[in-house]
Amino acid sequence: MPVGLVFVSHSARIADGVVELAEQMASSVPLVAAGGTDDGGIGTSYDKVLAAIGAASRGQGVLIIGDLGSALMTAETAVDLLEAPPDGGVRVLDVPIVEGGVAAAVAAEAGEDLDAVARAATGEPAPDQPAAPGPAAPPAAAEADVELMDPEGLHARPAAALVKTVTGFDARVTVNGADASSLLRIIALGLRHGERVRVRAEGDQAAAAVDAVVALLGARPS
Repeated sequence: MPVGLVFVSHSARIADGVVELAEQMASSVPLVAAGGTDDGGIGTSYDKVLAAIGAASRGQGVLIIGDLGSALMTAETAVDLLEAPPDGGVRVLDVPIVEGGVAAAVAAEAGEDLDAVARAATGEPAPDQPAAPGPAAPPAAAEADVELMDPEGLHARPAAALVKTVTGFDARVTVNGADASSLLRIIALGLRHGERVRVRAEGDQAAAAVDAVVALLGARPS
């Protein structure tokens, strides 16, 4: 099961809206809104956050994202009030609730662990793995150019599909130099319909990863 996400907002509508948006790209991820006060007003609720943590927990950890500083304080206090942390742990993260939340949801949908889901929400790259001792052959590499065929460009939905695609390969993939495993970095490219895109990969499955990305970006949406 994937990492669960909790969205804490002073407004129930905002929290519900982030869940609705993230569900479009991460339908299998437990996404739980904890917005507003217990009586439906503007504010936050310890009880709502505690209930949301329980609802989001599937054994792989829970990531909590808030909209303002006091929402984060409520979330942190709620975590302190837990009788026992959920399996996999729980983390409160200070990132933009929409951009970071959607990026985290896409990473969770791809099966990433709690650390990787948190990194996705911040846009940080994955840490480099230590090199194996002794001489090693350079990693296999592949690259190709493709014309972006989606009429809307590389917007949120195809960008999410791209991130899910590259996480399935044993390769580091970049699109126009941006880490293709980071939704935030891909969306920030602002790529439009008809632009030429350079896809490059390094790793044991570099060629297959490039082929898959080229097929995805070069296909017209149905």
